[in-house]
Amino acid sequence: MNDPNGMVFYQGTYHLFYQYYPGGTTWGPMHWGHATSPDLVRWQERPIALYPDSLGYIFSGSAVVDAANTTGFGKDGKVPLVAIFTSHDPKGEKKGTDTFENQSLAYSLDAGTTWTKYAGNPVLKNPGSRDFRDPKVMWYAAGKKWVMTLATKDRVTFYSSPNLKDWAKESEFGATAGAHGGVWECPDLFPLLLNGQPRWVLVANLNPGAPNGGSGTQYFVGSFDGHAFVPLSEQTKWVDYGPDDYAGVTWSNTAGRRIFLGWLSNWDYANQLPTAPWRNALTVPRELGLQRVGNEIYLTSQPVPEVQKIVRPGITLRNVAVRQPLDLTPKLGKLGDKFELTIKAKQLAGFSLVLSNAKGEALAIGYDRAANHYFIDRSKSGVVGFNAKFAGRHTAPRLATGPEASLTLLFDAGSVELFADHGLTVMSELFFPTEAMTTLKLSADHGFTVQELTYSAVAVKVQ
Repeated sequence: MNDPNGMVFYQGTYHLFYQYYPGGTTWGPMHWGHATSPDLVRWQERPIALYPDSLGYIFSGSAVVDAANTTGFGKDGKVPLVAIFTSHDPKGEKKGTDTFENQSLAYSLDAGTTWTKYAGNPVLKNPGSRDFRDPKVMWYAAGKKWVMTLATKDRVTFYSSPNLKDWAKESEFGATAGAHGGVWECPDLFPLLLNGQPRWVLVANLNPGAPNGGSGTQYFVGSFDGHAFVPLSEQTKWVDYGPDDYAGVTWSNTAGRRIFLGWLSNWDYANQLPTAPWRNALTVPRELGLQRVGNEIYLTSQPVPEVQKIVRPGITLRNVAVRQPLDLTPKLGKLGDKFELTIKAKQLAGFSLVLSNAKGEALAIGYDRAANHYFIDRSKSGVVGFNAKFAGRHTAPRLATGPEASLTLLFDAGSVELFADHGLTVMSELFFPTEAMTTLKLSADHGFTVQELTYSAVAVKVQ
C-alpha cells in the first residue's frame, strides 16, 4: 500500500481509502483499498472500493459528503458520498502522451459501503501536463462552491465547481515558493484557527527533495479567498522531518478538528522493505494546530487523543538525574513491541535514548544541544542493507525556543514517531531489528534531569 486516500468522516465512522495493489508487495496497478474505524485506532479492513477501469488505474484523491446533493447523485433522500480521484491511463503513458492523467468521480449511497463510478468520467480533463493528479476537494462555504487543490508538476493548481462535475481553473501556486527537489503530489488546503483568527494551510508533498532525503511533506501558512492562495512566508516548512512520512492529507467532514494521516514510508526504498507478507503502513492519525514562534507561524502535529484508548496505565519515573549512561529497563520492566514513552524536562540538555537488543542492534533518539536539533539514528538498528539510502542519522530542527521540553514517542515493532515540544517538531522513522528490542538506556552530554519519564504499553487488537 501507499498513499492514504478519500479520508472522510460520516455517520460516526472514519473512512480510510488507500493506494493498494492486491496482486503483490511492490507497486502495481492501483486500486482503492478501504478500512473503517469508529475511533481512529481500531480499524477493520473492508472490500476493495475502486478497481482500475478503461480510463486507467485509480490514483490518489479525496472524498466529500455532498450534503446539498450538488451532484444530483443523491436519491430517495440518501446523501451521496463522492470520491474524486485521478484516472491514470498506463497505455497513454507508455505512448508518451502528456494527457494520461484525468480526474474522475465515484459515489456511494450506502454510507461508503459500495461505490458507483460516474458515467461522465473524466470530469476534469488534462490540459497537457504529465503530472496532473491527486485532487483534494473541499466545500468553500464563502463562495458556495467546491474547491479542488490539484498537484500539477512542481506546484498546485486550484479549480472550482458548483457540482463536482464542471470545473474551472482559478489559479496556481508554488512556482517560486517552497522546495522543488522533485514533483509535488497529494496537496491539501484547509483552514485552522490561531488565537481565534482563521489561517489557511496548504500542504504539498514532495518527491524527492525532503530534508532527510527522498519523499516528504512541506506546508505553507497564508490566506485563501476562494481564488488564490497567498503565503505569509516564503520559508520552507515541513510537517514531519523524519524520512518516513509522505503523501499526508486530512480527513473531510470532521467539523472543528483537522486530522492528518501520512504514509509511513519513503519512495527511496518503499518497494524493498524487509517485511512479509505485508509491505508499508500508515502513521498514527494526528491532530493539527498552529503556533506562532517569533515571526513565523508553524503547524503542530500531535497524536489524536483517541490513541490514549489503547495506552495502558504506565510506569512513571520522576526527577531522574542522568550523570552517566543509565539503564532504565530494570525500573520499567519488560518492554513490549508497542509502547508510548513520554519525557518532560524543565531544562532541555543534550541527551540520547537508546533502544537495543541482545544482538547489539540499536536505535538512538535524542537532542543535540550544540546543533539545536533532534535526531534519530537507525544506522545499526537491524536490517539496513536492503537499500543504500535507508541507514543513517536523521535530524530535525528544534523550533521551540523555551528551556522546557516535552517529548512523546510512539513505538511499534518497526517504527517510531517522535512528537517534540507539543508537536512543533515531528519525526517518523522505520527500523527493522532482527529480534525484539528489550533494553532502554538514557545518557546525557553534561548532566540532564528528567522531571518525568513515563513508559506505557500499547495494546491494540487488530480486527
